Amino acid sequence: EYQPQLDLKTGDICSMEALIRWRHPVKGLISPFEFIPIAEESGLIVPIGQWVLETACRETVEWQQTYKKPLHVAVNLSMGQLYQKNFVNVVKETLHKTNLKPEHLQLEITESMTMNTKLIIPVLKELKQLGIEIAVDDFGTGYSSLSYLKLFPLNTLKIDRSFINELMTDSKDAAITKTIIHLGHSLGLEVIAEGVETREQVDFLLDIQCEKAQGFYFSRPIPAIEAEEKYLKKKK
Repeated sequence: EYQPQLDLKTGDICSMEALIRWRHPVKGLISPFEFIPIAEESGLIVPIGQWVLETACRETVEWQQTYKKPLHVAVNLSMGQLYQKNFVNVVKETLHKTNLKPEHLQLEITESMTMNTKLIIPVLKELKQLGIEIAVDDFGTGYSSLSYLKLFPLNTLKIDRSFINELMTDSKDAAITKTIIHLGHSLGLEVIAEGVETREQVDFLLDIQCEKAQGFYFSRPIPAIEAEEKYLKKKK
């Protein structure tokens, strides 16, 4: 499924985040919080992650060609994928196979992944050299030292939804959100707010110069066909 990311100033959809969902024929919708940990333990996260990456790249190219829009796509990475010795080549081959330009792909890591600097930094640098953007997801909730912000080749910080939820009622959450945005801008990074659910939150984020946002206020994660019908066809 896809959740749009919007430019807060223009209101335009600039990117789609690809999110995996499991619709079981008997049990119905199974949360990724249930099946992703099992996939990671079993090693199945690698082929699953590859399927998500290739599907997201292919569908994004189809949308770009159909609607003449330079749409970007964001894909979450797992530690299992980054442990692959040939992961950078896998990404290269996927981009070549799908014809997606590297600058239209953003790969997301979590703060917990930044702890293994010896493994992660060389891989991210190679990906960045290809032209791919690198984002830190759920920023502000991890336990890593902030020193990774100067060590890692990053483009984007994504403010965790836990800070956005109480943005209008909790002065500490508001202060943390402002600080993350200021920190990101000071380092030359783009900032995306996750979990935006109200117009008041949008206005607050605009006032403190947050560039982009995603959340239920704009759209829940929805299947590709629905995303196309709802957000792309009317923009053609």
